[in-house]
Amino acid sequence: MLEISTERTTAPKAKPDQNNLVFGVNFTDHMFMMDYTEGRGWHDPRIIPYKPLMMEPSSMVLHYGQAIFEGLKAYKARDGRILLFRPHQNMARTNVSNERLCIPPIHVDDMVEAIKATVKMDRDWIPEAEGTSLYIRPFIIATDPYLGVRPSHTYKFMIILCPVGAYYPEGIDPVKIYVENKYVRAVKGGIGFAKTPGNYAASIKAQMEAHDKGYTQVLWLDGVERKYIEEVGTMNVFFKIDGEVITPALEGSILAGITRDSTIELLKDWGIPVTERRLGIEEVYKAHDQGKLEEAFGTGTAAVISPIGELNWNNRIISINNGRTGELSHRIYDTITGIQSGELEDKFGWTIEVE
Repeated sequence: MLEISTERTTAPKAKPDQNNLVFGVNFTDHMFMMDYTEGRGWHDPRIIPYKPLMMEPSSMVLHYGQAIFEGLKAYKARDGRILLFRPHQNMARTNVSNERLCIPPIHVDDMVEAIKATVKMDRDWIPEAEGTSLYIRPFIIATDPYLGVRPSHTYKFMIILCPVGAYYPEGIDPVKIYVENKYVRAVKGGIGFAKTPGNYAASIKAQMEAHDKGYTQVLWLDGVERKYIEEVGTMNVFFKIDGEVITPALEGSILAGITRDSTIELLKDWGIPVTERRLGIEEVYKAHDQGKLEEAFGTGTAAVISPIGELNWNNRIISINNGRTGELSHRIYDTITGIQSGELEDKFGWTIEVE
């Protein structure tokens, strides 16, 4: 069990209007920090006032990108309880990323305990308006002051918190997605399955070009044959074709999303056929031409469920479900958000309470 020291801020910040929250802009009064030193391990867990970091310009993370991060949320239930959604799964994924980036692992229970303590410290920052939550960003950075390619000998594990509204301006309304055929996000054997900053930096160019064309996000194809669907920039992706829900299999280049896993569990529980396999973009377009493409949607912590209303692949534009949110997308969204907020029974044991 962690022995977390605490230092309360002497200058609390004004809280933003919870009815007009912008994702990723406002941060709470406190943050968690724990250090790693080779030979000593992880040590000095503490909650301190949110403030700038003091770092050497030669810190290895700034030059070689040895870092990982996670994202999850805390919710305020109507009965006052504070709920976390599947934090142990997020923290287990942290160690998957750590292993790939040669970062020392942290015990999952210790990371969850740190999250609970930090959220409890800033519990009055959790918004209560519909569709809002407290976004939790754990991350680890390499801090050795050294120029040279090797694993760092020192690290910082940190947690910051951010009250948020909808990730996409569209909310639960369908988004327009541009199918990327020029740039590549990841290939098997690389770091595509890890939640590391470099994956996201590599996607910015394609995302900007998609935005310039009027699209919300990019749908990535495989990096070898450029024909198999992988994921959307911030989401895993699902297609309902002729009654069957299909999502790309995890083959080493796709992030193992927690919301993805939750969606698959829900579909199985409801008796809806769901398959994890390779899915070609041609197959999706053919299904559309045959009238069999019923719905498409993305899943992720930030947006939960984001219906896809339009795809553009090589200037071949198709509308999905007439650009409307599908029945299944709505059902999944309502169920997951209902469990997250404590409005629906959590028979899967997905939520834990911050006491």
